Amino acid sequence: MSPARKLILTLCSLLLLVPTNSGPLEISPVPSQVPDVSVNAYLGFDRNDYPGDASLDALRLTFAFAGYWLNPPPGGTSDSWLGKRVILRSHGFGFLLLFNGRLDKQIKSSRDPKFLGASDARDAVAAAKKEGFSAGATIFLDQEEGGRMLPEQLAYLYAWIDAVNASSYRAGIYCSGIPARDGQTQIITANDIREHAGNRKIAFFIYNDACPPSPGCAFSTGARNLAPRQSGVSFAAVWQFAQSPRRKNLAAACASQYSADGNCYPPLPAGMPDIFVDLDVATSPDPSSGR
Repeated sequence: MSPARKLILTLCSLLLLVPTNSGPLEISPVPSQVPDVSVNAYLGFDRNDYPGDASLDALRLTFAFAGYWLNPPPGGTSDSWLGKRVILRSHGFGFLLLFNGRLDKQIKSSRDPKFLGASDARDAVAAAKKEGFSAGATIFLDQEEGGRMLPEQLAYLYAWIDAVNASSYRAGIYCSGIPARDGQTQIITANDIREHAGNRKIAFFIYNDACPPSPGCAFSTGARNLAPRQSGVSFAAVWQFAQSPRRKNLAAACASQYSADGNCYPPLPAGMPDIFVDLDVATSPDPSSGR
């Protein structure tokens, strides 16, 4: 007799043993496997200039991860983060890998936006390898300009994304989650990029420092409970919710959270120089999987 048939006969025998006046047989339901949907938020910071080796212990008391530029950041001519992966990792930091992309005027001046995007992607991948970041790490392309993307911008972005995804690394993008006027309607840059991306796999690092939804320059328990989706972009993996200096037109409602000079300074021990930062939150202490 097969095991399945034996099981059926055993169950039938048990049912026959139930008294007829006992009412319907009550069967306790099997507990369902409900996933934990609680938010585990991790604070991170990013800034154009490396904060210095001596500050890492103090910064680690507040932050789980740090932005890490793989090329000169916006407005810069050099990259002070290069060569700092080992010491950051030794202090327990996770990573948010960043690669500075091109402005529209730079893309327009090129003969071929797709070629430029693929070339920049090769540079990003080469830099990540040189810095020792392992395969599978996500590199976020810094897209500073918001609103609806122009055709040449999309051509550049998707060529960069395709080339990175074709390598051993994964592609992400840093872009706006702030509604922008687009004729008679509004548009969010992240949505615009995603809607035209086809089946491309892209991780989104969203900036939205408007108050609300941002709490401003906040390090309280409330800030630690933020979720990237609260940025206004439901598919966000990381949310930059405060910038230094404060953008007055967007963060007026939370001006009191910032310092008098408009910057956002994390709490540091007495005697240490102030270090202004941009504030980020993610559901992973290592958003780029760079450790």
